[in-house]
Order: sequence, then structure tokens, then C-alpha cells
Amino acid sequence: MRKLSMEELNRLTVADFKNTQKIPLTLVLDNVRSLHNVGAAFRTADAFAVEKIWLCGITGRPPHREITKTALGSTESVAWEFAPQTTDVVRQLQATGYVVIAVEQTDSSQSLSAFQPDPTKPYALVMGNEVFGVEDEVLALCDAAVEIPQFGTKHSLNVSVAAGVVLWDFMRKMGFGN
Repeated sequence: MRKLSMEELNRLTVADFKNTQKIPLTLVLDNVRSLHNVGAAFRTADAFAVEKIWLCGITGRPPHREITKTALGSTESVAWEFAPQTTDVVRQLQATGYVVIAVEQTDSSQSLSAFQPDPTKPYALVMGNEVFGVEDEVLALCDAAVEIPQFGTKHSLNVSVAAGVVLWDFMRKMGFGN
């Protein structure tokens, strides 16, 4: 066994990536404070060909050295936009047909393993602050909430890890990458 070379991986150029069809998923970062988490979200969004990232509230935005360090160039390939208020983004996405899902533990959240997205609809996944989660005002607007099943002593995952888990699950269930 040997690792594949960069040429053998046959990855798209940034220009080709920008022109390729994206998975109908948008990532909304709601007041994510860690610039490393923001960079990791960009890198994960690139890996899964997510159509866009919304950076909301206090969430850092490119160009920033710490984001760039973790993103490894994906801030150039993934479309992104900043909005001061996450609630405005959620309303805008819903008005254009998106189903907005909070990744949060709530009294009515559904286990990610049981949640089945409709592959004919676009989705926006809201990831919350590392300490406080998705803001209550944002949560009240979301169409649903999903939570990642966990079996240890901690009650949450790092926001960038959670984004990867949820994006992979949605992508697989929506029939992409099979």
C-alpha cells in the first residue's frame, strides 16, 4: 500500500471547483468564535462541495491568518458571505426555499441517524457558538433540529467536527458521493 500523489488524487482546480455543480447544502456559522473552527469549516465545505458558507455575527471572516492556516486555500474555492444577524440569513434562506436545520440538542431535536432529508430540497445547516450553541432567536426560526448521537461523558463535539459529521451524513442520505 502507498499513498496517492497529488496528481493521482485528481482534484479540481479552484476555477473548476467554482464552476462545478454543488451539493444543495449551505452552512451557516452562528457566532463561531474560533478562527481555527472557521477555517476547518471552509476546508470541510470544500471537501463536500457545499454551495456556500454564511459567516454570521462575531464569526471571523477571511482574509485572516488563522482562518487561512486551517482552511488550506478553501477560502478561495468556497463561496461565502458575511451577515451581522444570523436571523436575517435564516429568514432569507427560508424565503428562497431552503429547509433550515439547527445542529443542536433541543427538547424536540431528532437524532441525526433517524433524520432523513428530502433530496429534492436545499438545506441550510446552522452550527452554533462553541460555548452557547445556536442562539435562541435563531433556533426559534429553524424548521427542525438534529443532534449527533454521543455515547461518552461530554455533551457536545467541536463545531468543526460536528459540521463534518452532519455534512457527510446529509451528503450520503441525499445520494451524493455514493
